[in-house]
Amino acid sequence: MTDAKAKPQPQPADPEATLAWEAANRTRATACAWGAGLLTLLGAVVTGLGISGLPNYDAEVVTIPDAMRDLAAGQPIPPGRLALQVEWLGDHATVPIIGAVIYGIGSLLIFGAFVYLFKATRARNPRFTQLALVAGAAGIVMFAVGRTTAEISRYIGASGFAGGGNQAASEALTGGSFFVAQIIWQLGAFAAGFGFVLLGLNAMRAGLLTRFMGVLAMIVGVTFILPIDQQGVIRAFWLIALGFLLALKWPGGAPKAWLTGEAEPWPSATEQRAQRAAAAEAAGGGGSGGSSGAGSSGKRKRKR
Repeated sequence: MTDAKAKPQPQPADPEATLAWEAANRTRATACAWGAGLLTLLGAVVTGLGISGLPNYDAEVVTIPDAMRDLAAGQPIPPGRLALQVEWLGDHATVPIIGAVIYGIGSLLIFGAFVYLFKATRARNPRFTQLALVAGAAGIVMFAVGRTTAEISRYIGASGFAGGGNQAASEALTGGSFFVAQIIWQLGAFAAGFGFVLLGLNAMRAGLLTRFMGVLAMIVGVTFILPIDQQGVIRAFWLIALGFLLALKWPGGAPKAWLTGEAEPWPSATEQRAQRAAAAEAAGGGGSGGSSGAGSSGKRKRKR
């Protein structure tokens, strides 16, 4: 009775239809992966070059005792280190803004590669939750738009800084749409990270990602959430490598799942050890059998 009422398990998509869809969309997905990786690196480099000349102004630090002494003496409080740095950023904001835009475009391109890999994985494992697509796709867009808007808002605020102390400089950096954009940025980072972890795990289980690429995808998901790869270098490396995988140009040949249209799970560590042991036993058995036969033949000849 329970079996009759049980819901039928979803079946994988037809392998031929899966391979046809992947072939039709492979070029676009590969371009998205490579474009996302390269533009992420380029945006980080351009932004870094744009702010590389930012002075430290260590000698201009205004301490609380210094400020109180100036107030007591009736002298104006110097602008302070942050204020001077914001003034400098305002005069050199063009290049960092360009870098932020390039980085944002690269982040948006992740969407195409992510969706393609998700559909390929779900075609082979229909039980793979749609939540990964919703979280990953929405998170990528929110991350790209929020981060780009927050960065541009900060540089525009620095450009509009009319002078003053550190407090006024801080307000200039965080004014406008900065806080709203930062909230969108952080929410998107959490959602994208969650989606990447799920996709990396399930694509690896389906045999679409090698173990290295699957584990690295999950690490990329973590870097969205934790500030351990703020420039996106690890993410860019994974995306560029993914492009070679999607283009079926992986060193040593593409994983079998991309060629059959079906899930081809990687053997577990136990299975790999068993396979190696079986191969060694087969090789050793053949060698020992030959030598044993020769030895016994030699003994018989000596007996004669």
